[in-house]
Amino acid sequence: MISRILTDGARNILVVSVSHAIGRALLMAFTMFWDILWGLILGFLLSAIVEAIVSKGEIVRLLPDDRPKTIMKACGLGAASSSCSYAAVALTRSIIRKGANFTSSIAFQLASTNLVAELAVILAVLVGWQFTVAEFLGAPQMVAIMVLLFRAFLNPTLLRAAQEQAGKGIRGRMEGHTQMDMSVTEGTLLERALSSKGKTAISHYFVMNWTMLWMDIGGGLLIAGALAAWIPPSGWKIFFLTSHPLFATFWGPIVGPVVAILSFVCSVGNVPLAAVLWSGGSSFGGIIAFLFADLLVLPILDIYRKYYGRRMMLFLLATLYISMVLAAIGIEFLFRALHLVPAQHHGAIAEMSIKLNYTTVLNIIFLLVALPLVWRFFRTGGPAMLRMMDSAARSN
Repeated sequence: MISRILTDGARNILVVSVSHAIGRALLMAFTMFWDILWGLILGFLLSAIVEAIVSKGEIVRLLPDDRPKTIMKACGLGAASSSCSYAAVALTRSIIRKGANFTSSIAFQLASTNLVAELAVILAVLVGWQFTVAEFLGAPQMVAIMVLLFRAFLNPTLLRAAQEQAGKGIRGRMEGHTQMDMSVTEGTLLERALSSKGKTAISHYFVMNWTMLWMDIGGGLLIAGALAAWIPPSGWKIFFLTSHPLFATFWGPIVGPVVAILSFVCSVGNVPLAAVLWSGGSSFGGIIAFLFADLLVLPILDIYRKYYGRRMMLFLLATLYISMVLAAIGIEFLFRALHLVPAQHHGAIAEMSIKLNYTTVLNIIFLLVALPLVWRFFRTGGPAMLRMMDSAARSN
């Protein structure tokens, strides 16, 4: 009888402890979401405006080769394109099938998730403006290193096999979304954005960005919340070798992409987790390398295998990983030389709470901005468009 009472008591204690741990993780995830909500709305709105006035149809024509000028165009076009990793990968395969240069297309793909407005805003909110600057300086370096590696090691046989595999049109994710091009091409950029057609396109792209990214954002928040709530700071310090500063400078960029690959979180959804890693003791370059690696997560590697074949998937994994590590190490030393690396590993995640402050005020303001966009989306056939895109993806 006594043993049974003790067993039941232990079970109840365990249930309470587990429930408390899960509750802490969920609360942390929600407070993170509340802290970045206004930034997400602002970033998605800026991306929607750019997508509405820049035609995707011009991308293939502008990427005929891998000359430096073309690579710069690829980065600019990528920054003006979708920030969803899966959509970026699908769109890249699409333009390769239509004749765009393979190297320039991959540069476009890297830029489309590492040089976008919403990433800049959320990085500044969660981990600091220094990371925003580092991301936007480091991404072009990563692309430049990738181009050099492609020129040195991408042989014609492997490239031809990848292009043939791409031509088969095997389905991955987001193909339906990448087929939509509602951009306005008549008039000046301001006239395009303010026209009735432009406003409708902006509302559709705005909502579409949310539909593409909600799983990545939600997954990133849940994982970041769990790690922040469950792993003590001492555990992160051991993992990131903080007791050996010089070695940690190189270790961070090496292990950062590995953490990203295994986390399954991409696009801007990886920023909350980056905040957790920074608060835990990761090096500055380690965070940058982690952010770069959103296009190497396991599900996307599997899509590379389907799109381009196993050998090209491995080639992309190796060359992009090396590019990310080297670019992140370079940024680390550059920012140290300029004394721009934050002295304290103290991301905003450590002090998050929901209260009446500037964050709440900004959230209310930007929610009011988002309401008419969502309303216009529903009034102009947006739901039917989404169903059509999902149907196209399934039938592809």
